[in-house]
Amino acid sequence: MTDDKHRSGFACLIGRPNAGKSTLTNALVGQKVAITSGRPQTTRHTIRGIVHRPDAQLVLVDTPGLHRPRTLLGERLNDLVRDTLSEVDVIAFCLPADQKVGPGDRFIAGQLADLMTGRRAKPVVAVVTKSDLVDRGALLEHLISVERLAKSVDREWADIVPVSAVGGYQVTELESVLVSHLPEGPELYPGGELTDEPEAVMVAELVREAALEGVRDELPHSLAVVVEEIVEREGSGDIEKGRPPLLDVRVNLFVERESQKAIVIGRGGSRLRAVGTEARLGIEKLLGARVYLDLHVKVAKDWQRDPKQLRRLGF
Repeated sequence: MTDDKHRSGFACLIGRPNAGKSTLTNALVGQKVAITSGRPQTTRHTIRGIVHRPDAQLVLVDTPGLHRPRTLLGERLNDLVRDTLSEVDVIAFCLPADQKVGPGDRFIAGQLADLMTGRRAKPVVAVVTKSDLVDRGALLEHLISVERLAKSVDREWADIVPVSAVGGYQVTELESVLVSHLPEGPELYPGGELTDEPEAVMVAELVREAALEGVRDELPHSLAVVVEEIVEREGSGDIEKGRPPLLDVRVNLFVERESQKAIVIGRGGSRLRAVGTEARLGIEKLLGARVYLDLHVKVAKDWQRDPKQLRRLGF
């Protein structure tokens, strides 16, 4: 930035499923605020991560992957993305360098075309994610393909920035590019705040992230997690002795079929115990307290297609 005026605003990260949006959000914020997984459609709702700078405050909105929906859940996730796009100041369109520009990217570019012109016009920055996974020649070819993608919908990207969230390549540069498209304004969130997500939502996401590791392809779409309660166990803490309180955290994991329930629980409960152990570590770090994590797996038949169950599960 060349001026001394403070800027603030919102940037939406958009892209097809598994384009690296959540990993990039965490890299820009400098701390984990969004769960990540190699499974497509890991993100189920918008997650805000806040970047603080002396000259700006950039609020990143990580969204579910925009895709051609097959279920009512998929339709609602797409609606969520489109609603978010109408409210932000700049859009970061993530296109992974290790995958060719394909139908999913062209679908999103078409969806963005109307937002890049007229009264609703917003700058769209093409972000080539996972640039560390390809060599220089392949990266150059991908950048050319990304430029052609904009021309295919008769538009131009405001900027094109290759990045590697894992290696840190050009993450700071991307931050500055996004900030340059923000309007002048004061801070929107108190200094030091990195996300505005409720604790219960963050806890549910940590459990779901742990449950998604090492499971079959069908399960990510069928798994929903709801936190029933987070309560401090009476008499469990001792401030004078520096012992934090013990929190009882009760969580329900919902799947669509009995066969999926068996996958999550594992033989003799081994899988569910491993999920609990991994999730508990993240939850204790998040809440700054000792945690007793009580997990239960339940079947909500075909919940992705049932409006009543979707509402009950928070969608």
